[in-house]
Amino acid sequence: MTDANLDSAVADAAERPKVLLIVHHTPSPSLQAMLEAVRAGANDPEITGVEVVSRPALGATVSDVLAADAFVLGTPANIGYMSGALKHFFDTVYYPCLEAKVGAPFGLYVHGGSDTTGAVRSVLAVTTGMRWRPVAEPVVAIGPVDRGVEEACRDLGGTVAATVAGW
Repeated sequence: MTDANLDSAVADAAERPKVLLIVHHTPSPSLQAMLEAVRAGANDPEITGVEVVSRPALGATVSDVLAADAFVLGTPANIGYMSGALKHFFDTVYYPCLEAKVGAPFGLYVHGGSDTTGAVRSVLAVTTGMRWRPVAEPVVAIGPVDRGVEEACRDLGGTVAATVAGW
């Protein structure tokens, strides 16, 4: 690559919007409300230069991860663990993306019927292995999702989007 081509490639990369990928497993109305709140926060009109892409965990691919600059992960707590769908996502992308996204900012939201501890721990174990960087505390909800949980999810989406935008 010539110096001119390299300069052009660097300029193109600087001008392209950053991509925030939301990977979620949303089997319930509570998780749907949390997802919509995360999207609303990530799409705050004051945060510019960020494209928000949302993929169900079973449909998210290596290409999606490689194209992304930051992540929000959403899962139910299933029998003390992340959902099988989110686990499948990690099984699919872990090795192909292990070195490509070191230091990528991420956030997490989890909903459970009685306990979310194991689900949070399992996601944090994988993201630590991938060397992603948490930029907010996980949002956890047990039982019905109220306005406080929705606000926390909006804040989560906004925080990750603002972080990747370079604020």
